[in-house]
Amino acid sequence: PRAHSLLLNAHYQRYQYNIQSLRPSSTSYGGAYTAALSQLVFSAIAQATSDSLAIFGKERAYTSELVIWATKQTEAFALLVKSRALASSAAAGGLRAAAECVQIALGHCSLLEARGLALCPVLLKHFRPSVEQALDVNLKRIEESTAALAAADDWELRYPPAVTRQSGRPSSTSIGTTTYQPKLSSSAHRFNLMVQEFFEDVGPLLSMQLGGKALEGLFQVFNSYVNMLIKALPGSMEEEANYEGSGNKIVRMAETEAQQIALLANASLLADELLPRAVMKLSPLNQANYKDDPGRRPADRQNRHPEQREWKRRLVNSVDRLKDSFCQQHALDLIFTEDGDSHLSADMYINMDGKVDEIEWFPSPIFQELYAKLNRMTGIAADMFVGRERFATSLLMRLTETVILWLSEDQSFWDDIEEGPRPLGPLGLQQFYLDMKFVICFASQGHYLSRNLHRVVNEIISKAMAAFAATGMDPYSILPEDDWFTDICQEAIERLSGKPKAANGDRDPNSPTASVSAQSISSIRSHGSS
Repeated sequence: PRAHSLLLNAHYQRYQYNIQSLRPSSTSYGGAYTAALSQLVFSAIAQATSDSLAIFGKERAYTSELVIWATKQTEAFALLVKSRALASSAAAGGLRAAAECVQIALGHCSLLEARGLALCPVLLKHFRPSVEQALDVNLKRIEESTAALAAADDWELRYPPAVTRQSGRPSSTSIGTTTYQPKLSSSAHRFNLMVQEFFEDVGPLLSMQLGGKALEGLFQVFNSYVNMLIKALPGSMEEEANYEGSGNKIVRMAETEAQQIALLANASLLADELLPRAVMKLSPLNQANYKDDPGRRPADRQNRHPEQREWKRRLVNSVDRLKDSFCQQHALDLIFTEDGDSHLSADMYINMDGKVDEIEWFPSPIFQELYAKLNRMTGIAADMFVGRERFATSLLMRLTETVILWLSEDQSFWDDIEEGPRPLGPLGLQQFYLDMKFVICFASQGHYLSRNLHRVVNEIISKAMAAFAATGMDPYSILPEDDWFTDICQEAIERLSGKPKAANGDRDPNSPTASVSAQSISSIRSHGSS
């Protein structure tokens, strides 16, 4: 045994002597130092293994001592690389530099597996914390750089500028602009560019099983960006204290409707297309070394995709928060005055029966303004969501639903209608019915009549008619025929939009809401009168 120990020590002394002359300088970089050091250390281990086998054979005592010695040398090597190359890269967020060091070391170390020495796990145990640190610093840099641009972002969508990475190589984003050019505001372009670069060299993340950590980190950074977009909405419903990670960052306000819709365009394009495209590089199918690794279990290859699907679902949920804040703000702007008075109160219907002036039947002002707002947003969204019309449609659906749901759930409104000192009269019921019919009509023609909106409108009409019936009068006897409401609604749409009358509503059969019929509300009346 002593002779074997002397053999191993001789190899140790030889490579230690060579290491003395190998020191990283200010002109060298971590990868070169790691490569030279790896060559010395793992060549020494390989030679020691060959000599041990040739002289002492495969006797258990000698092979055991060899493994212990090789493990010790590998740990010492890992600590040396960490202190002289990895630590500075990791602290500075140099994920690519840190990853390069790790890959070089693993490449040399893996050659020993043919000699029966599986030492890569030893390296990974020591290198993983440094790469995790570089990963975290890199993600933090993306967050802070994006936040800095959001403070001065004009929220105008533009095609990406020609960009070149600091390394001098053109980025994958700029290369791909010949086939796909996303229109984003300046902060979103920066976010996308940095994320695409972040995922260009992800092999080490997979080998160290850091793919999940990278996904989670990117979600948190995106969620923080969405928080900033919410803060850019004037009068956002959420308190700043709820913006986890947004801190006291200053964000430039999105004052106009176009700028506010641009916030949604930023978030939706990142979540639906750009970020999922970047993280596809974490898929084993995109990593030849990962895919061809015979030690990788089939289940490991399959589990990545469900993880990415769940991750994308969380991105969409984050965008939904922004969409909800947008719709809440615009709904409240419609419903309330700056002084807090309501444009949508029970009195506007109850008071109609006390007037002696002849009534010009037309939708109430708040619903005229709702239609005008939706009409403006339709035009803006058509320019911003080219090829993604489904998201624009869902936004218009959500805003319309938000206003109608507020009416449905406004207890003070219904208390006045059902139990107020003055009952809802025939003219008030007729106006309310007309307003609801108008909502159904323009939502149907605009292709954003959702099943939920249709259901809620029907429910509140039934509720108003029940309140009227409670006074002892038959609502069906005082309401005109359904065609009367349809004609007025169509005339209102023509006058407010300046567009010619659509023939029979002209619904697009490919519309996502085409299956929802623009059926007349007369079905409610016939059902109630039977």
